[in-house]
Amino acid sequence: MYYVYIIKSDAEDWQYVGYYIRPLRARLKDHNNGKVASTRNHRRPYTIESYIAVQEKTTALELEKYFKTGMNSGQNCPFMHL
Repeated sequence: MYYVYIIKSDAEDWQYVGYYIRPLRARLKDHNNGKVASTRNHRRPYTIESYIAVQEKTTALELEKYFKTGMNSGQNCPFMHL
């Protein structure tokens, strides 16, 4: 399984979208311990707001890209009609 997830800082109004292959608890621990470059400079701790589990890596990468860019551009989500 691949997970596309959204985490939120408990200390400030900031979110991060990413994807991961292992269980999300391990990835959340990495974020909270400062081991992920993308979230290292933001205020911890983080909590998982939401996640989606998919079987294909390509699907996970496409969803991650959509959540990071497509939502803001008004594009239709290509996965809404699966």
